[in-house]
Amino acid sequence: MALRLSSILAVISFILALFPVVGQAQAPSPSWVQGLHSRVSLLSAGPRGDDWLSGIAISLDPGFKTYWRTPGDSGLPPRFDWSGSSNVAAVEVKWPAPTRHEDAAGVAYIYHDAVVLPVIVKPADATKPVVLALSIDYGVCKDICIPAHADLKLPLKQDPVQQEILDKALAREPRPQPIGATTPLSILSVEPQSEGKLGLRVRARAPEGLRPDLFAEGPENWYFSTSPAGPDGSFVVSIEEKPKDMTGPVPLRLTLTAGDQAVETEVKLDGNGRPQ
Repeated sequence: MALRLSSILAVISFILALFPVVGQAQAPSPSWVQGLHSRVSLLSAGPRGDDWLSGIAISLDPGFKTYWRTPGDSGLPPRFDWSGSSNVAAVEVKWPAPTRHEDAAGVAYIYHDAVVLPVIVKPADATKPVVLALSIDYGVCKDICIPAHADLKLPLKQDPVQQEILDKALAREPRPQPIGATTPLSILSVEPQSEGKLGLRVRARAPEGLRPDLFAEGPENWYFSTSPAGPDGSFVVSIEEKPKDMTGPVPLRLTLTAGDQAVETEVKLDGNGRPQ
């Protein structure tokens, strides 16, 4: 979800690392690229086995937000172009869980204040240097959503400060787990809604004192909306739109959050949107 106090402090520490106090030795560091009501920077932690741990930091002006990979009813999901990179075979972006935001435009899944997206980079040749180049398009919103853009490039290197930031961001990635897991935060069941209604009822468990939230994602041309949690911790996932004459199985990814915790469960639907 969007960065909370401890996470914001980590980003502030990162900013201070980029702009040391006058008189201190200044170590080389990636720079922020100014965007519309926002700033973007590439991070580099160091090698992880044959891969590299990198990341994208986005800092937003007060009152502004940006969007998760699935933006909800409105907004623009980030789009990444890594084609200018050198010695890069594959790139995988990791996503901390978002926050639900509701206004006149509907329900959006957002990050506010700041977010760090960890990035796993697989070199084409692990013995040679890696230069990561990113052209990013993303939405920035206060009252309306406006497209923003930044171009960045960073030779990947070991950096203990950025490693700590990226390790914390990785820890906020939802943990995969099956339906019915015995953990304090879990999806207990997924069932069809009552007869005549298109959608699902998802029953969840959350730690005492924490209010859960649920985010549903399907394949292309499937659109879902999710109600807030009911008193019993259950959600209604409505199928707003789906392709005609669809056959299963259709993957549905459910991200359940509570406080700073998040888990991710995948279920299969048939072509009519019923769990298999």
